[in-house]
Amino acid sequence: MEHVRVLLANRPRLLREMVLSTLAEQPDIDVVGEVEEANDISDCIERTNPDFVLIGLEDGEKRPEECDLLLNRYPQLRIIAVAEHRTMGFLYWATMDIQWTAIEATGKGLLNALRGNTGSPTRRFS
Repeated sequence: MEHVRVLLANRPRLLREMVLSTLAEQPDIDVVGEVEEANDISDCIERTNPDFVLIGLEDGEKRPEECDLLLNRYPQLRIIAVAEHRTMGFLYWATMDIQWTAIEATGKGLLNALRGNTGSPTRRFS
């Protein structure tokens, strides 16, 4: 079984702990690091080579600024952005352009996104 490598970034401590407890129970998902400050994310990606980065979503459905910077530098990366008090998050990735899909911001929704089972339509930014 191939393991999914996840980096937890710029999330409030309590939310990081909740996500960690959900992921710790999954035999096919490895948390490779935690980063508290957004400006430390890139260095940690270089060191840990994650498949996914989990970041905070602060402004409704607006794509976090970090997404563009990270996906331009690491096009193989997938980014999950989740708001602390919402029931939806977003999964971002890049091909020739940045794409996204809505995900359920629950333990199950997070695990489905990490495993590639979102069940939601894919959207493209123009």
